[in-house]
Amino acid sequence: MLDQGASPHDGSPAGPHSPGLGARLMRRKPVERLVAEGGQGEGGSLRRSLGLWQLTMISIGATLGTGIFVVLGEAVPKAGPAVTLSFVIAGLTALFSALSYAELAGTIPVSGSSYSYAYATMGELIAWVCGWCLMLEYGVSVAAVAVGWGEYLNELLDGTIGVTIPSALSAPPGDGGVFNLPALIVVLLAMAFLMGGARESARANTIMVMVKIGALVLFCAIGVQGFRSGNYEDFMPLGMAGVSAAGATLFFSYIGFDAASTAGEEAKNAQRDLPRAILLSLAIITALYVMVAAVAVGAKPWRRFTESEADLAQIMSEVTGQAFWGTLLAFCAVIAIASVVLTVLYGQTRILFAMSRDGLVPKVFGRVSPKTGTPRTNTLIVSLFCGVLAAAIPLGQLADATSIGTLFAFALVNVAVVVLRRSRPDMPRTFRVPLSPLLPAVGFGFCLWMMGSLSAVTWVVFAVWMAVGLVFYFLYGHRRSRLAAAPAPSEAK
Repeated sequence: MLDQGASPHDGSPAGPHSPGLGARLMRRKPVERLVAEGGQGEGGSLRRSLGLWQLTMISIGATLGTGIFVVLGEAVPKAGPAVTLSFVIAGLTALFSALSYAELAGTIPVSGSSYSYAYATMGELIAWVCGWCLMLEYGVSVAAVAVGWGEYLNELLDGTIGVTIPSALSAPPGDGGVFNLPALIVVLLAMAFLMGGARESARANTIMVMVKIGALVLFCAIGVQGFRSGNYEDFMPLGMAGVSAAGATLFFSYIGFDAASTAGEEAKNAQRDLPRAILLSLAIITALYVMVAAVAVGAKPWRRFTESEADLAQIMSEVTGQAFWGTLLAFCAVIAIASVVLTVLYGQTRILFAMSRDGLVPKVFGRVSPKTGTPRTNTLIVSLFCGVLAAAIPLGQLADATSIGTLFAFALVNVAVVVLRRSRPDMPRTFRVPLSPLLPAVGFGFCLWMMGSLSAVTWVVFAVWMAVGLVFYFLYGHRRSRLAAAPAPSEAK
């Protein structure tokens, strides 16, 4: 008897007993098969070299980036001093999905993140849709973040040597330039680290994460010297509606905490460490955000916050009266953004690795170098694509679409937890979402609410992206899916 989700058919209508199209689209990959194939690629295997510390740093590295350096100017005018409460609300919203990620990461410790979880619970078509959303989230966000890196690099160069990169070489066509060279450079640097191996790139990311955490702690240490309790007298001037509006804005500062789940096949003890890394990283990020926001509002009256006058470097300069701090924060921002590019690019390559192993994308993305234990060709292709995208194309609304892709994937993870609890209740779990299915349902509802708050243009971009993905799936992935072939003997009961 075949395990749940296995099919002896090849997915083609060749015989009278072939399953219908609906059944083929809903075919699921058994959890046992997902785990058994973990780490295996074309020509080699991924190496398990990452511990709890490295996994936590990967999630922090992918999350803690440009947002906290610039987001206050957009959020404080909506909530006033209660922006600290907005950060807590946004963190709780992320926590609901983080709990679901933690349970599934400990139960299904493989690469692919929510794509793999959806494949085991909701079927191949939903898994493809989820994977396609992750490609939008990771791939486009790499390009978008790389563009921001060039802006901070110019600010750093101007503050240190008084020279900036000409606009023709620091912006893409349509944004006043010809080619964004810095954006391409930071992607290629991240590619070089990833080519060297997971352990080496994790070590570099850890150093960069410690630099940006140190920068935020330094800001708090200096900013608290200008703290004025009077700035908190009218704590919630715009009411709870303003706090909620700011929370919705700030939620996107938490995107990336799921990055550790893409490293499931390179973790030394994935079932134990992945849930811990996801929850620990979210706790550290939320604590940093709340601390920085509290100090910033205490040092500067909330009515003076605007998008152009809420930079952390400006607050430090106002408190100390020295421009040096602006240059220092620009340096830290350069490090912070480089860390985001590195970790998000890593996640994108591992998701494509998992999809390639399942036959849904070309085999080239699943080839592993025996020398480094990494998918080097995959990394090269993805890096060049993201680098050219960042350097030559104005991203505009396309960058905003990363948010909707992320929220859609988060929503599916919350559903997957409930489905797996019902279909495989006795499966060993190193972490369990408390009060299930209530908390996953709350997480699902929050994701839908956030998606509904996005602009119509974002929805149009998302719809076009999904249409392209479905065309690719039916022309390529559906026909070449490895799950359509005869199941491996290990799947028999």
